[in-house]
Amino acid sequence: MKIAYSPCPNDTFVFHAWAHGLVPGAPQLDVTYADINITNELATRENDLDILKISYAALPWVLKEYALLPCGGALGRGCGPLVLTKGQATEDNDPAQLTGKRVAVPSERSTAYLLFRLWAAKHVPGGVGEIVVMPFHEIMPAVRDGHIDAGLVIHEARFTYPNYGLSMLVDLGNWWEEDTKLPIPLGAIIARRTLDLNAISEWVRASVQYAWAQPEASRDYVMQHAQELSPEVAQAHIDLYVNHFSADLGEDGFNAVEALLSRAAAEGLVPEFDPALLRL
Repeated sequence: MKIAYSPCPNDTFVFHAWAHGLVPGAPQLDVTYADINITNELATRENDLDILKISYAALPWVLKEYALLPCGGALGRGCGPLVLTKGQATEDNDPAQLTGKRVAVPSERSTAYLLFRLWAAKHVPGGVGEIVVMPFHEIMPAVRDGHIDAGLVIHEARFTYPNYGLSMLVDLGNWWEEDTKLPIPLGAIIARRTLDLNAISEWVRASVQYAWAQPEASRDYVMQHAQELSPEVAQAHIDLYVNHFSADLGEDGFNAVEALLSRAAAEGLVPEFDPALLRL
């Protein structure tokens, strides 16, 4: 069975057991490691992948071909993307400073981008200027060096941005949670609708449970793909993004996904979609 997910610690932690033949009854996995920006694109064109990790923001483009699995993804609280600027934070941290400015984002089909656009529509008078898409690991250096006015960052950048002399203008996760009282949908696991989706969901869930029960087992695999992160940062990444929603989205999870994508569709940021397709 062919799968694509990122080399980020949360994905390698979640899929370690299945990828290493430790989930009873599960077929062998043929793993492709790719940044989520790449998997978002792969899911929209002809490919031979059975399962992919994509951004929830990319889901409306692929829902007819792929089903959302109720487990394995990244969704939670206190784990949202940040908008960063150069230098020390000001006392009022006025979002209006982004009016007409250049903002770097890791993808235009990411939850981070949707949250940013929904927030900016309410808080940046006149709107931002140019949106520049660049690999997420290049964003903080670009802001630090003055090539970009602000950067939208995700994942481990939450823990490392002070090292670049940057400050946080807004935590978009906090804004979303205060505005909706719902968790933040980040990364989704999808599988082709022609497959046995219930079986795949159980194998993914078993892999998550194994990871929690045997946390040391995946350590070498996680660090092998952790893109030069320290063990401490990699563990903080896992602690933040692998939580009870990774085992089961539940009603809160599904409601959060529907709320995000419905708001985005209303703003013309994603295609219209049938909410019934979100559930198996």
